[in-house]
Amino acid sequence: MSFSPLTSRLIEALTCLPGVGPKSAQRMALHLLDRDRNGGEKLAQTLQLAMDNIGRCQRCRNFSESEVCQTCTQTSRDASLLCVVETPADVIALDQSGGFRGYYFLLLGHLSPIDGIGPEEIGAPLLDQRLAEGEVKEMVIATGTTVEGEATAHYLSEMARRHGVVASRIAHGVPMGGDLEYVDSNTLSLALKGRKRLE
Repeated sequence: MSFSPLTSRLIEALTCLPGVGPKSAQRMALHLLDRDRNGGEKLAQTLQLAMDNIGRCQRCRNFSESEVCQTCTQTSRDASLLCVVETPADVIALDQSGGFRGYYFLLLGHLSPIDGIGPEEIGAPLLDQRLAEGEVKEMVIATGTTVEGEATAHYLSEMARRHGVVASRIAHGVPMGGDLEYVDSNTLSLALKGRKRLE
């Protein structure tokens, strides 16, 4: 069975979402057309509004509908602490943990010369400017543990040192409740390197 041209376009458009293959996109499209037209219209309107009105915060580069995002305007946060992360999802995860009360800066990726991603693409000039303001005393680097993430962390730590800012790296290792026998060797290696003395 073949679909009408517009139905096919809808199915194809839905495959742009992460984790949505052709079959899932087909199921979603048919559901919206057959059972939830109001939901489809609401989705279309909200998507259009979001694409037109959501930009980037000029201070941290997170999603925002204004020049400065809600997080950056919270005066209750510790201005001496800045956590550098790769994605908006990282900010949400760290904020929900309740363990960090400073501000954030989003790289929107990591250094990867092979892919043409250099300091400009990860917002290094803006971060450098922020560190130069003198308010930040410690920069917590929370990039991934991939080769690119580690290279990015090293680059950022050098930047922090130039400004007299303490650079720290989030700990990596064995998760709470994890059994050592099920943890991969790279994670165990990081856990051993990041070990601390018991008081």
